[in-house]
Amino acid sequence: MASTTSTFKRWTAAITPYLLYLITIVTLGPLQFGFHLAELNAPETVIRCIDQPSLLTGPSLPTCIPMTSAQFSVVSSIYTVGGLLGALTSGPLATKYGRVLPMRLGALFFIVGPVLSSLAPSITVIAIGRFISGIGAGAAIVVVPIYISEISPKESKGLFGALTQITINVGILASQVLGYFLSYGNMWRVVLAVAGGIAVVQGLGLVGVCESPDWLVTMGKTDKAKRTLERIRGGDIQEEVGKWGTAQEGQEEYDSLLHGEENHQSNPSTKRSSEASIGILKVIVHPDHYRAIIAVIGVMLAQQLCGINSVIMYSVSFLRDLLPTTAGLITIGVGALNLVMTIACAPLSDRLGRKTCLLLSIAGMGSMSLVLGFALLFGVQILAAVATLLIVASFAVGLGPIPFILANELVGPEAVGATQSLALSANWIATFLVAQFFPILRVTLDQGRVFFLFAGLAVVFFVFVLWWVPETRGKNDADEVWGRDRRED
Repeated sequence: MASTTSTFKRWTAAITPYLLYLITIVTLGPLQFGFHLAELNAPETVIRCIDQPSLLTGPSLPTCIPMTSAQFSVVSSIYTVGGLLGALTSGPLATKYGRVLPMRLGALFFIVGPVLSSLAPSITVIAIGRFISGIGAGAAIVVVPIYISEISPKESKGLFGALTQITINVGILASQVLGYFLSYGNMWRVVLAVAGGIAVVQGLGLVGVCESPDWLVTMGKTDKAKRTLERIRGGDIQEEVGKWGTAQEGQEEYDSLLHGEENHQSNPSTKRSSEASIGILKVIVHPDHYRAIIAVIGVMLAQQLCGINSVIMYSVSFLRDLLPTTAGLITIGVGALNLVMTIACAPLSDRLGRKTCLLLSIAGMGSMSLVLGFALLFGVQILAAVATLLIVASFAVGLGPIPFILANELVGPEAVGATQSLALSANWIATFLVAQFFPILRVTLDQGRVFFLFAGLAVVFFVFVLWWVPETRGKNDADEVWGRDRRED
């Protein structure tokens, strides 16, 4: 009991108002990612002129934009193409120039994209707007998990890491609720515009966001890193500074900084500060990182190819035939359950371990995809609704939050930007495949059978995680995770 109380006091002492401010502002990026991901789900039939005719309400704003199912798939999936571009470019930017610059650029894209989409008179303009929003989303999903992991206390990295997925789910739920109530006339444009307002708030808030201490140390700026960490923690940082290198090096660094010795760049006192950042090509072939690359990319692919975005993006369309009057409400239920379960399961990765949570999540999604497939094939309404909700609940246990924190735990800070870019690029490609081809496969495979494909993929990814992905809970760095001895130069 005394140990638990001590741990709790240590945990709460490290959570300062400034840390909460940082996390609140930066997680508005993932929130917008989730918002844009689901914003077209509920108002699809209104936007496509299925439920209403196209009427001009102004010089260039029709009440809807006529488009076929294939055209709508392109408008939906082009968001992921922008996301891929954002993911590929933001990682190297974060490695070279720090974590804050890509987040600020992402906020700018998040402003421009919704302006174009909400004022779009044609398919082309709404697609361009979603592509631009996707660039911002790609940057946010790469950089924000890295930043949160680097500023969070060790005892709560899993909990704070889950905030990426939690805020994604807040965005999804917000867009589903707005879409449910504003799917008429020209009000669907309001749904698309709301994210732009959120981006303005984030852009202003990022003015007060500091750079990551871990990145500063990697760049050899140990004096600035120490001052930044003190500002975030609001108290003693000796233990954390000591872990920037060996215990002796860390103590020397801490003592010298306390005595105001500012010039450390010519003779860095920590191992990490002397390590050069590694680009995408080098990290792929680096002997210390290639196994982590495979692990992180595999988990990212699992996150998407187990079928979550078939539910987030298209639940109204595949449930409408079976549940015509309640499909929209079930979609809101999906968003709400996703949020509640993600919050409830946030501490699990720190208690059970990352790997255990991933395996439970994949098993749950695979089995429920099988159930949903049969429910749609045989027209069992209640079973279809329950299975849809349980797919989302299973996702929240592990595949939702954990992939976003693995890159920072499986490689060192010099390679985390490139690793996260590669992983998120794979994630965006998989998201594109689901967004673009799920509607086609749903028709080709007779509705429910497409979910048997997701169930089969879940089996493959379960075996992969069991065999290849190491446990990272409670480990200090990537060397400890992979059982390596740190090489001294």
